[in-house]
Amino acid sequence: MSSESVDVIIVGAGVSGIGAAYYLKTRLPHLRYTVIEARDHIGGTWDLFRYPGIRSDSDMYTFGFKFKPWVYEQAISPGEQIRAYLNDAADEHDIRPHIQFATRVTAASWRSDVARWSVTAESADLGVRSIECRFFFFCGGYYRYAQGHQPAIDGLSDFGGKIIHPQHWPTDYDYADQRVVVVGSGATAVTLVPALAEKAAHVTMLQRSPTYIVAKPSVDPIARFFQRWLPTSLAYGLTRWKNVLASQFLFWFARRFPDLTRRSIKDKARALLPKDYDLDRHLNPDYAPWDQRICLAPDGDLFRTIADQKATIVTDQIRTFTKTGIELVSGGTLAADLVVMATGLQIEIFGDIPVHVDGTMINPSERYCYKGMMINGVPNMAFSIGYSNASWTLKSDLVGEYVCRLLRHLERSGYDYCVPELPDEPIGDEPLMAFTSGYIERARANMPKQGDRKPWKLYQNYFLDRLTLGWGRVTDRAMRFCHKSEPSS
Repeated sequence: MSSESVDVIIVGAGVSGIGAAYYLKTRLPHLRYTVIEARDHIGGTWDLFRYPGIRSDSDMYTFGFKFKPWVYEQAISPGEQIRAYLNDAADEHDIRPHIQFATRVTAASWRSDVARWSVTAESADLGVRSIECRFFFFCGGYYRYAQGHQPAIDGLSDFGGKIIHPQHWPTDYDYADQRVVVVGSGATAVTLVPALAEKAAHVTMLQRSPTYIVAKPSVDPIARFFQRWLPTSLAYGLTRWKNVLASQFLFWFARRFPDLTRRSIKDKARALLPKDYDLDRHLNPDYAPWDQRICLAPDGDLFRTIADQKATIVTDQIRTFTKTGIELVSGGTLAADLVVMATGLQIEIFGDIPVHVDGTMINPSERYCYKGMMINGVPNMAFSIGYSNASWTLKSDLVGEYVCRLLRHLERSGYDYCVPELPDEPIGDEPLMAFTSGYIERARANMPKQGDRKPWKLYQNYFLDRLTLGWGRVTDRAMRFCHKSEPSS
């Protein structure tokens, strides 16, 4: 097995990976790095998802990188613009030559005596290789690309039409004039329904329970004003901070005043729907706002599609599939030519890569998160996972910068590695994410935990994280800095 060596390995060439590479290249230009990407192109999620209407579920002024202004008109942007933006960012900063495409990491093993990771990579062209590095930076997201969540449903094999999961949308499939049922009520379903309705005979969104859906302008008028009168970077920075402040305030308000927030969301939806629409049945969840992520409808597209009678929401459960459609628990039926299973994601911690530290297999579910980006007992390894209540990139930018600060401290202080260690006293035991979304609930048993105090507490708060990751010291009592002759635990 051939071998090579770099300072840093980044896994993933999506939003987090391109951001991480930028910070390494600009903050620590003397370090050698490589980005390992399993797909053939830059983009990650945005290269994988090609279903009709694919778009951001956050505004692009906060979802975009801090270092690269978003200059497109739409703040809630289609997938092709996001892919172009990511490719431009990689090319502007000469990151593409550092990416190993169509290469998959299959294992990672740390040895404290040499202070190195040995990472096994496989590709069709080069076969199986070992790549050594000082620091392993996982930026591959948290869900399984190979397969979305597919619940067990009776009669699936009896259905005579087409069944598609959005993660694997066939590019040549023509659904014009077809009767379409979208099973699900999350962001993917909310995106798909109005897009499919443009060509389909009719679209039905079949949901077991409602989701909070909020209409938001796809074009930010204040951003447009700034862009007209101010330099590009200043306009982008002002818009970014405006939107960060607004989103954090709205999240705080929703958690502090859930009933008032619920009424406000319902009133805004009511204004866009027919007067006799049954909001309580179809658009009034039985959980508080932000117990699960709130979905966006740019320019109210979903509501307008319903008002124009091109789409319908049905709140019910599937009893079985039949040859011509779906039988519901209530006794009703839905005729369908195409069923889209927008039934959610499968979470995959560290891409299901087996991770060993000094010969011991690491089980993430037995570990605690340190500052939301490392886990206890695992040296020189970080991961980038974004916010659930705000744009992903706000967090991934902070993590990318923090990793560079950590590496700089290791170099200047003469240490070989660092490892987060739990204190002697108990720190509590809480789920990593407080959300009740289905994909989170299904994965809780496999996810790392968080404690009840910093630096083991995950606050889901950009301002607190900016203080901790952006400006806080990299040295604290929970982080042990070591020489390679010392054991990691």
